[in-house]
Amino acid sequence: MSGFVEKPEPVEVPGLVHVHTGKVRDLYRDENGDLVMVATDRMSAYDWVLPTEIPDKGRILTQLSLWWFDRLTDLVPHHVLSAEPPAGAPADWAGRTLVCRALDMVPVECVARGYLTGSGLAEYEQTRTVCGLALPEGLVDGSELPSPIFTPATKAAVGEHDENVAYEEVARQVSAETAAQLRQTTLAVYGRARDIARDRGIILADTKFEFGFAGEELVLADEVLTPDSSRFWPADEWQPGRPQSSFDKQFVRDWLSSPASGWDRNGELPPPELPQDIVERTRAKYVEAYERLTGMSWG
Repeated sequence: MSGFVEKPEPVEVPGLVHVHTGKVRDLYRDENGDLVMVATDRMSAYDWVLPTEIPDKGRILTQLSLWWFDRLTDLVPHHVLSAEPPAGAPADWAGRTLVCRALDMVPVECVARGYLTGSGLAEYEQTRTVCGLALPEGLVDGSELPSPIFTPATKAAVGEHDENVAYEEVARQVSAETAAQLRQTTLAVYGRARDIARDRGIILADTKFEFGFAGEELVLADEVLTPDSSRFWPADEWQPGRPQSSFDKQFVRDWLSSPASGWDRNGELPPPELPQDIVERTRAKYVEAYERLTGMSWG
């Protein structure tokens, strides 16, 4: 059992139609047919949307995505039309709202990995492959790969796991031409972002992108290169062979899986409220990621 502890009601805004409530984003359509994406402060972990929010999280992720989109436009166009909330929207939507082109979305999570960890590590330990790609012997948690790899996954519903798939399966689903375009673009964007992050003392271990088509044009969508969609590690603390420090919700995961939470992640009961110190430390990590990557002060 998983999903929302308590699913929120959509906000009613004149001229907007509610389309979808995601784990952390609410989606609306305006009278022009454009999509209005609102990044909430909700936090998800272990396939649950938690009952406790992280203040400013949605704004930090939105502003960081905009910063990255500006640095990628020569590689791939993006879906953002405006960052101004629609007329009549709640004041709280400021800074967390993107008005975006409606796209024909590709049903694939486009993952690029430059380092071995997470589900990739689990597969490697069993088969010495990731998504069917053979890797050298002797790699450990946190190892840098010989070169970045494209490891796609199928998109899952709220409460379900994304599932890693082989490149050939993507080609079967969306055509060989589209699969090749997804792989080339994913790796090009990852390479650009990895180099930018590296210059700021941060390792971009892996990341996932979502793409859609506007006619024949491939367009980068959703959020991009945030701590929710990427693993960022401080370069000066990188040490292969163990879990790495990261700029994400690791404090939340660690607390939920500790005896202090009293929660059984394999049971049927929903997770409990987060303690205030876990909330504050997690928010601080998101702020630090934003400030180190952009070079700008938050707030």
